[in-house]
Order: sequence, then structure tokens, then C-alpha cells
Amino acid sequence: MDTDDIIKLLNEDFVRELEASMIYVFNSFIIEECESSRVTEAISVDEMRHMWWLADLITKRGGKPTMEHKKLDFGGEDLKSILKYQIQLETNAVDRYNHHIDIIDDEEVVGVLKHILDEEKRHRKEYKIRLDELE
Repeated sequence: MDTDDIIKLLNEDFVRELEASMIYVFNSFIIEECESSRVTEAISVDEMRHMWWLADLITKRGGKPTMEHKKLDFGGEDLKSILKYQIQLETNAVDRYNHHIDIIDDEEVVGVLKHILDEEKRHRKEYKIRLDELE
């Protein structure tokens, strides 16, 4: 895979992390003060750290991170629908990172993506625990 293709995939990941961080920050504000709001806030910080790592990989390869994102969906008005949506976002991230790890042949990039993947799996688990507590 050539460098331009790797940069394109990393920018896709960067934008999804940007979207997730904004969604999670907003949701942490609107969720009534509780453990779920604090977990959502902490995970938003993780997503921002992922952006930093991805931006580093992009710029090292001569690219520029893109900030162009789609219109954001915040997942609903009640805690249960928000948590379900956030679980889906994390599942999408897990699937995307698994795919990118499979097709990218840059050792440094794959190492970073594997680390992010592990954190996305943990995020999904954290949201599932909070959802299970509601049901």
C-alpha cells in the first residue's frame, strides 16, 4: 500500500475520532450527573488522544489531518439510547480498525492502530456495563 493510501485511511480514522470525541463531550454534558456521564467524559478524552496519535502518523508521512466531518448524531435524548448509540460507534471503530490493521503494511501505523483498537474495545465494554445496569 502506498503512503497516500495510508494517509487516506488514517484521515478516515482521524475524522471518526474527532466525531466521537465531540459526540461524547456533548453527551457527557447532557447526561444527568452520574457514573455514565463521567465515563463518557473520560472516553472523550481517550478519543482526543487517539486523534493526536493519528495526526502524528499522518504528518510524519507528509499528510495533513482533515477536520471535515459529517453532521453529528448524538444518539438520542435518554441515557439508554445514548449508551446504545455509543456502543454502536465503538463497534464501528473496532471493525474499521481491524480492517485497517489487515490491509496496511506499515509496521508503525499497525502498532498504533492495534493500541487504539484495544482501547476502543475497552470503551465498548464500559458502555455495555453502564447499559446493562439500566436494564
